[in-house]
Amino acid sequence: MSRLLSWIVRSTWSWARRRADIRAGSRAARRFASYGPGTSIAFPPATIFGEPWIEIGAHTLIGADITLTAGFVPGLDLGPRPLLRIGDGCTIGRGSHVVAHTSIEFGDDVFTGPHVYITDQNHVYADTETPVGRQWPADDPVRIGSGSWIGANAVILPGVRLGRNCVVAASSVVRPGDYPDHSVIAGVPGRIVRRYDPAAGWIPPLRQAPVPRTGVVGDDRIVAPES
Repeated sequence: MSRLLSWIVRSTWSWARRRADIRAGSRAARRFASYGPGTSIAFPPATIFGEPWIEIGAHTLIGADITLTAGFVPGLDLGPRPLLRIGDGCTIGRGSHVVAHTSIEFGDDVFTGPHVYITDQNHVYADTETPVGRQWPADDPVRIGSGSWIGANAVILPGVRLGRNCVVAASSVVRPGDYPDHSVIAGVPGRIVRRYDPAAGWIPPLRQAPVPRTGVVGDDRIVAPES
């Protein structure tokens, strides 16, 4: 009996998850400013609001327990332009938080591990007489360049501008600033530990360049079924 009950629970949960994913063409997807074909947000999400100010491109996969928000609270009029843009072919790991107040932009083919935190707003503490949480926060736009990879549990602070094909090591905290294309950033606080020079190659050199395996995964994008 217990095995049958366990099977029923697992089967029902699997069915519910498949049906409840937010896929292109669904009623939930139509709440977004734009929601590209082949895109999916896995069920269950954590917190999603401000959809009219969130744009998500095509063939983007977003994991479960995700937080995607625009603005402080639901129901605000945030103006004429999107605050959060996620490009085509991105993958955002489960349990991640992307919290936009002024501008967060992902290029195309950005991948993140699970539990990444990205925000364009930070608390201030200049007024020593007022609790920090009651002081008006500071905004600074964030840009994640196309082709970048952000490791698990990394934090991207307001004012970070990553170039193309950057790598952020797991659990790093990336401070505000401009990071050139092909930067490898690691640590707390994050710093550039490897960079690419067109004339000299990788500095410092890679220990061993990986050898691509053929016949394992095709070049086609992973596509979520339409709703």
